Amino acid sequence: MITTLLIANRGEIACRVMRTAKAMGLTTVAVHSAIDRDARHAREADIRIDLGGAKPAESYLQIDKLIAAARASGAQAIHPGYGFLSENAEFARAVEQAGLIFLGPPASAIDAMGSKSAAKALMENAGVPLVPGYHGEAQDVETFRAAASKIGYPVLLKATAGGGGKGMKIVEREAELGEALQSAQREAQSSFGDARMLVEKYVLKPRHVEIQVFADQHGNCLYLNERDCSIQRRHQKVVEEAPAPGLSPELRRAMGEAAVKAAKAIGYVGAGTVEFLLDARGEFFFMEMNTRLQVEHPVTEAITGLDLVAWQIRVARGEPLPIRQEQVPLLGHAIEVRLYAEDPDNDFLPATGTLDLYREAADGPGRRVDSGVAEGDTVSPFYDPMLGKLIAWGENREEARLRLLAMLDETCVGGVRTNLAFLRRVIGHRAFAEAELDTGFIPRHEAELMRKPGVLPDAFWQQAAECFVQTEPTTVRDDDAHSPWSARSGLRFGMPGRISVHLKGNGENRLVHLTPASHRRDGDASALARESMASSEATFVSEFAPADAKALRQPKAIRQGHTLYLEWDGELYAVTAFDPIAEAEASHQHHGGLTAPMNGSIVRVLVEPGQAVEAGATLIVLEAMKMEHSIRAAEAGVVKAVYCSEGEMISEGVTLVELE
Repeated sequence: MITTLLIANRGEIACRVMRTAKAMGLTTVAVHSAIDRDARHAREADIRIDLGGAKPAESYLQIDKLIAAARASGAQAIHPGYGFLSENAEFARAVEQAGLIFLGPPASAIDAMGSKSAAKALMENAGVPLVPGYHGEAQDVETFRAAASKIGYPVLLKATAGGGGKGMKIVEREAELGEALQSAQREAQSSFGDARMLVEKYVLKPRHVEIQVFADQHGNCLYLNERDCSIQRRHQKVVEEAPAPGLSPELRRAMGEAAVKAAKAIGYVGAGTVEFLLDARGEFFFMEMNTRLQVEHPVTEAITGLDLVAWQIRVARGEPLPIRQEQVPLLGHAIEVRLYAEDPDNDFLPATGTLDLYREAADGPGRRVDSGVAEGDTVSPFYDPMLGKLIAWGENREEARLRLLAMLDETCVGGVRTNLAFLRRVIGHRAFAEAELDTGFIPRHEAELMRKPGVLPDAFWQQAAECFVQTEPTTVRDDDAHSPWSARSGLRFGMPGRISVHLKGNGENRLVHLTPASHRRDGDASALARESMASSEATFVSEFAPADAKALRQPKAIRQGHTLYLEWDGELYAVTAFDPIAEAEASHQHHGGLTAPMNGSIVRVLVEPGQAVEAGATLIVLEAMKMEHSIRAAEAGVVKAVYCSEGEMISEGVTLVELE
């Protein structure tokens, strides 16, 4: 009997498992590291237990601590999620030896599939198709050279204990083999503590198609259709969909039956995935088996209407599978993308920081978001940077694709770099829409999928300035909507109004001038930024707002405190307004040279070289934007040089005084 379930994981998968467990009336137990004490999965659990530490090796990978947490909380079962210890046979044995239920396969099945070489030998005996290759024990370069020559180049070197693209090298010709083998062995040793390698024929333009299998404790095993996971970067999945586009019922059956054969060969129980390479001729080859619930399981749930976590719990209780193979549904099409905190401009390196802005797509028919974070949460450097997954379902693939694009458009993340805009470009790409899928998709279309960093145009800064003016808190009257004092119109008696705003973002500083709409000759035109911020009392427009602004897609513009998040060309940029005088004074505390904070003219020079001054003393008076600004000494010192004279026009950033 299972009444209390401990989830030995964190983030999105912990939240997802808890959602089903609570729906089934179970008490949920979360474990967390010291820095995860306020994480979403810890907040949502019925019981939370602190494992201490920060790094996975100090917390989520501590088998003894996890077993102790289960006993302390009264949990009868442990769900491992994915990653961490989910495919660790030692952990599965420890759970069973502690008298607890492991929501995964037997340790023996994990052992059987834990080594890629051993798994391939096992599958060969079971009659599952394999990619031609060498999976033997000898690891010297001459053995690999002979094997590669027999297989035929190009070949793929893979770590036998690996995953996630680590310890994996493509070798195009014999002269490259020795160096590539050494490099792959070093990566494998560093990542997995095991340098053993295998070599296989590299299949050109392959598709990555995997079969979801499920087995109970009574010998029943079936497949729940397939998923296409061909859109990958560095051998890691980015987009997953089900069913695989263009797969015939006959091929689906052949792959499904091969996957069931693989599962039965190792006495499998629970949810598992058998991964295949599919070539353009329709031939498929076994790659590996993941002995856990996959990240992409929601697309299978979407096309079958089944809850795979609920199935895991029921199978762990000893219940038989509720349906037979011929009863497995296949309804419509589903596509999933993984939202990561990472920097696509920097080789997709993980990003860290605080989620100052986090808005998910709205719920609705065919829409699902599985996430593990909330606004204000911190993305730490210690764990996988996946924030969540967006899943869209439709009656057909195009409906699902368009729905997913709409969900991506509604999603906003600020404070941390993400792959959100990159995902939007992938799903919106013509080749993806036409299902031209293979594992080389991203490298082949890299020029169109990657952002082209550069200086933002004037129109962006104009929109940003408008948004700041429209949303800036004021002390204007709110009792008379017709009063000139209730409008942000820049009213000046006897002269046209104008507001100047200093902005910074994307590594740039800009001074932007805005004029009131009433003074524009095309006063009926609406600025993009004003329309995009419906709640604002917008009165200012860009001096260079396009005449056909209404015909354009409205960008996202969200004000969070002192930061504006504004979309441009699909990317969300953080922009802040700043006081150049205050910033210059702050800068002066660290530098002897006092620079002009803005363009202007010198009104007065109050010091001369050799003069001693006290902290706070006025050195220069600058006039800019019809106001005088004092340049003051940040600390006591002696004037070494003066580089300006009264009446002189100077530019922003020019050094005015050097102080020792």
